[in-house]
Amino acid sequence: MLTPMPHLSFTVEPLSEIIPAVRAALEGGEEVTLEVPDPDAGLGLYAGELYTGAAGPAGRHRPWSTWADLADALGAHLLTPQPSGPGRARFGLRRYAAAPAPDAGGYGADGDWTRVDKLEDPVLLLTLVEALRRIDPPAGGRVLALGVNSGRELNALALAFPERPTPDQDSLDRHFEVVGIDTDASALAVARGRFPRAEFLELDVAELPVPALGRFDLILALSLLQSPGVRRDVLLKALCRHHLSETGGLVLGFPNARYRDGLLSYGARMKNFARPDLSLLCADVTDTRRDLQKRGFRVFVTGKHEVLLTALPVGRRVGRELTL
Repeated sequence: MLTPMPHLSFTVEPLSEIIPAVRAALEGGEEVTLEVPDPDAGLGLYAGELYTGAAGPAGRHRPWSTWADLADALGAHLLTPQPSGPGRARFGLRRYAAAPAPDAGGYGADGDWTRVDKLEDPVLLLTLVEALRRIDPPAGGRVLALGVNSGRELNALALAFPERPTPDQDSLDRHFEVVGIDTDASALAVARGRFPRAEFLELDVAELPVPALGRFDLILALSLLQSPGVRRDVLLKALCRHHLSETGGLVLGFPNARYRDGLLSYGARMKNFARPDLSLLCADVTDTRRDLQKRGFRVFVTGKHEVLLTALPVGRRVGRELTL
């Protein structure tokens, strides 16, 4: 006999009462259904404000973003909402499956990490494009991508500079001379297939050749500087001293999320902590920002699931902004 799915109905209850009730329901089963005041009925109100509905019953307003955040905080998917009578809406929460993170098996082409496309995160896409536009490397300039993996994030270069293409060249190579660095040969093989005119080298970032690699107008490193075995301060010193041009800039990404059962879940996690702990992230971002400022850079800090540090030499003009 199937156990009936828990059904919870809320109208004016505060969130402090809703959370324990929903948590208890999820602990007792895989899924729970919630019926709440329709968020569309309270557009313009702040979360928690009470209202009397002309087309339905009174309620306490909460936007869909509140319910999405609650779902993630409790480790659950937010299922597709449905109308549930005048001024009411119904939706389900389903617990995340107990599946390993996509990077648990490494970053090779045969692993689950190949399923992840970071540019499908709208905040990262917008902030990365803005960061690239701030640096505004010259057409045909040199770009160094560290920890490039299969090269997906390089697509942001073409998005950031759509005015530069010519019809007879590859979408990336018509913009820049790109060199990608990674330690995984299988991921680099995928990158070469995506961008056949770029150069991809199987190297450890701690062993970048000097002066053979040359200098670059843009250095891009997403989710790399906190990796095991990477000495952030040593690498940053080497990049600035040996590989960055006098007018070049850097875009450095620090992850502030993890992937869970197909979803991007906010907040850096530490072992044995139930909730995200941002102390290490804040320390690394602050130390890197201070280091770059001492080296004569102007630094911008943006982002959400991936915090981006964009660094330009002091006195150099900031590039143009772009809204996709």
